[in-house]
Amino acid sequence: MKKYFDYLDALRDSGVTNMFGAVPYLQEAFPELSFDRAQAAYILREWMAGHRDGGDGQ
Repeated sequence: MKKYFDYLDALRDSGVTNMFGAVPYLQEAFPELSFDRAQAAYILREWMAGHRDGGDGQ
């Protein structure tokens, strides 16, 4: 999950998208997720859960 979380951290820092809209970005960046929206959404939810309450997501 670290590679996904690192990507999501960089995406957030870039300001390109609201993180609630990050699933398509994950799918584009990682070929293994390109046809698995549910898995990409799961990864995003886990990343968000790690950032709740000021956590660093790691």
